Amino acid sequence: MSLESLQDEGFDVLTRNHAEAILAHDFPTELDLLARVLLEFRITVEEVVTGGGGEAGLTQRLRHELSDINWRKHNFSVETVVDGRARAGISHEVDHVKFAEAGALALEIEWNNKDPFFDRDLENFQRLHALSAISVGVIVTRGTSLQQCFLERITSWMKAHELRSEDDLDRLGIGARTAAQRKSVADQVARGVPFADAFSRKFVADKFGQATTHWSKLEERVHRGVGNPCPLLLIGLPADILT
Repeated sequence: MSLESLQDEGFDVLTRNHAEAILAHDFPTELDLLARVLLEFRITVEEVVTGGGGEAGLTQRLRHELSDINWRKHNFSVETVVDGRARAGISHEVDHVKFAEAGALALEIEWNNKDPFFDRDLENFQRLHALSAISVGVIVTRGTSLQQCFLERITSWMKAHELRSEDDLDRLGIGARTAAQRKSVADQVARGVPFADAFSRKFVADKFGQATTHWSKLEERVHRGVGNPCPLLLIGLPADILT
């Protein structure tokens, strides 16, 4: 299975610094298994809303599935020795590392962090590649179509479940809401906006805004060279994973 199979299913895919050739030649089996896991991954609108937009529960399944195919957390420990004396060591922790005969692949999932986390990941990959510790760095994040569909999908889900008030949200145990968030929704409702629309607008703006980790923020960074010269595979999850 190739990267084209992901693109055919709506995933955003971008490779840098010959990553595609390296993966195809040295890591075909690892790439195939990774693509299969991503193609099968699904989350529900209910999980997104009741989880408050955060990762808990949402991507834990994906993390477990990656762990099942031996993409596991690893702490790279680096120690510098000068004239026989060890200097202070440093470490680089990566959430998912796959060790293979041809080398190592490092992967980070950025479902919903502040976008500077992309800088951290890319710079970490850059350092590890310079040390010949990894062959390719991989980042999985929200793709363009997924980022764009949240408002419509969440609004539709709210209306389908006849969620018309804060009391309905409390009854379902939907994530903790601040007084300011409740007031913002109440103010919109007072102006005639249906509750489902008002809630969805505020929720999406707060949880999945432009300053969070999603495809365009990642693409912007690699186009200006962050992470170079490390070979990179970037993958954006599509709207179809949201069921």
